[in-house]
Amino acid sequence: MSPWNLEALAQAFRASWAADTCSPDDLARAGWRPDNPAWGHCDITALVVHDIFGGELVVGEVHREGEQQGYHWWNRLSSGVELDLTREQFRDGQIVTVGRVVERPPGPLQRRHEEYRLLRGRVSGRLGRLPEPPGAALQ
Repeated sequence: MSPWNLEALAQAFRASWAADTCSPDDLARAGWRPDNPAWGHCDITALVVHDIFGGELVVGEVHREGEQQGYHWWNRLSSGVELDLTREQFRDGQIVTVGRVVERPPGPLQRRHEEYRLLRGRVSGRLGRLPEPPGAALQ
């Protein structure tokens, strides 16, 4: 396996995001467009990044014009560095609150399992075999 850099990782995700991996809530709110590929992908992207690097999952609320519109997920690596590969999706004045650390759900995801598997497979196809997720989340 070739070594990765942050740019290669980001490019693999950008090339893997699509309407079929976008959150259904975000699809209903604004659709998915190739000119904003990160839209609706923060949760499953953070989970795949967590598969690769471990660390912590962080969640903040998304607000626009004073109204909560959902949640945003990103990663805090074991070094303390926060890595957010989907922050670019917010282009319409949304504000993300300070995040809180959340535990990764054990076992298979109850929500968005198929989208997670699809995204993980696409990223793996671009980067090579990924580390197994904690707790066998692919089952």
